[in-house]
Amino acid sequence: MEMRQMLCQELDRMMAENENIVVIDADLSKPNGTYALRKKYPERAFDVGIAEQNMACVAAGMSSYGFIPFITSFTPFATRRICDQIAISIAYAGQNVKIIGTDPGISAEFNGGTHMSVEDLGVLRSIPNIVLYEPVDTHQLALALPQIVEHPGPVYIRMFRKAVPDVFTEPGYRFDLFHADVLQEGEDVSLFCSGIMVQEALKANDMLLQEGIRADILSIHTLKPLDTQAVIRSAQKTGAVVTAENHNLLGGLRSAVAETLAEHCPTPMRAVGIADRFGQVGKLPFLKEEYHMRAEDIVDAVKQAVSLK
Repeated sequence: MEMRQMLCQELDRMMAENENIVVIDADLSKPNGTYALRKKYPERAFDVGIAEQNMACVAAGMSSYGFIPFITSFTPFATRRICDQIAISIAYAGQNVKIIGTDPGISAEFNGGTHMSVEDLGVLRSIPNIVLYEPVDTHQLALALPQIVEHPGPVYIRMFRKAVPDVFTEPGYRFDLFHADVLQEGEDVSLFCSGIMVQEALKANDMLLQEGIRADILSIHTLKPLDTQAVIRSAQKTGAVVTAENHNLLGGLRSAVAETLAEHCPTPMRAVGIADRFGQVGKLPFLKEEYHMRAEDIVDAVKQAVSLK
């Protein structure tokens, strides 16, 4: 199942149970998968047209009357285009608005550089009173959405639109919005990954095991508030750290982890991600190679970090 299909399915289920949940789109309900909700809930699913700032303000107003709005658009339109509205009308005002930005970073593919939001986490992380969450697969997204609805405040969901490989398929998997997931215990290096880079980290792990390097792998699905205790605990155990993210290396996971380590546990560190560049048109495999975001790049970064211990 595609991520956008799971999004629509879970929103449908939650809207049937909670009449306060509303969905607002800005002319992208079909590509984002929420179009069916407008037919089923015509009084609670809206399209404001190509007017993203208005979408954010409508949501803030509805929140002030007790509704729980989900606003959806492509990542650049759901973050940098409405940054002031998120900061003032939503976060500063303490409104309970959930913001969904789809196809972040290189996952924008053929929409090209203008649509590749490499800065969204850095921008929003600097705004007080907002939670930043990036799902890894459809199973996790389905478990996260009810917790996001229950959280009394703004939440940003940074979401790949299409199908992704399954990671969290174990029957006993329990999701916690505010705690990182430990994918593997290891003692040689801490590998902190997020979003589509979790799968690359798991591929890298297969290569590392062949060379006798055992990684402590943590999926960091929530960047803010960061699970600092999990980061510190892992770094203290391994003595070397690598981050892997689909975002500018400035302002995202690398920055959050580095800030934590600098204050609590200085540790040799390397990072894999977008090295302060804009995006471009291309398929995901090409873009991963172009921006050095493949499993092989993670392996190289791990070897560098371990050599600094």
